[in-house]
Formats: sequence, structure tokens, C-alpha cells
Amino acid sequence: MPPILRNILVVAIGAIIGIVINMSIIRLSASVIAPPEGVDPKNLESIKANIDLYSPIHFIMPFLAHALGTIIGAFFVAKFAASHHMKLALFIGVFFLLGGIQVAFMLGGPIWFCVFDILLAYIPMAFLGWKLAGSPKI
Repeated sequence: MPPILRNILVVAIGAIIGIVINMSIIRLSASVIAPPEGVDPKNLESIKANIDLYSPIHFIMPFLAHALGTIIGAFFVAKFAASHHMKLALFIGVFFLLGGIQVAFMLGGPIWFCVFDILLAYIPMAFLGWKLAGSPKI
């Protein structure tokens, strides 16, 4: 398989893996940490309307979903790409960062969490995924 085709395929699969992990953790989060009373965790409008009821503990699972989805997607890409391992792993980080920024604008939430999430859950996790994959060639 030509390297460029392999890289495209690996990035697509890495993004899908990251999305599946992210969404799985988000879906499980309400059973791990109960949402505030009256909030329907399956309804974005309910979350948005009641985001002020959330305490710091309620943001643990979303952060883990963002960080783990990114790190595992980036790890996969760094491990299996034909070339440009670090760049493609960081591309996964940017992909998820853009999604994270979009969700921050959609749902709002405390500024401290938005800043923490955007600064730590994406690019640093993509870099760490690349490192954990054995720091393949850049």
C-alpha cells in the first residue's frame, strides 16, 4: 500500500477509535458520577440549561473522555502510520481540539474547565500518545 494511502487510512481509523472511546466514556459517565438532580445527561439542552449545577467532580469524566480518546487515537496513528508519525499524531490532537472547542462553545461551562480541558486534554495527550508508541521517527 502506498505510504500516503496508509497514512490517510491510519488517521481515519485513529480518529474513529478516539471518537468511540470518547463517546463511550461520556455515555458511561452518568452511571459513574451521577449528574445533578434534574439534569438529563442524554439531552444536550438539559445539560446546557443546568451547567451551573455541575460541580468540579462532574467534569472528571468529560476530561477523561477527551484525554483518553485523544491519547489512544494518537497512539494508534503513531504506531501504524507509514511516515510522519509525530505530525499525524498531533493532527489527531488538533482534530479533537477543534471538537473540544466546539463543545465548549455549545455547552458553555465554567471557564476554568474549558481552559483546563483545551490546554491539557488534546495536544499534550496527542504528544504523549506519540511518545507511548515508542517515539517513532518524526
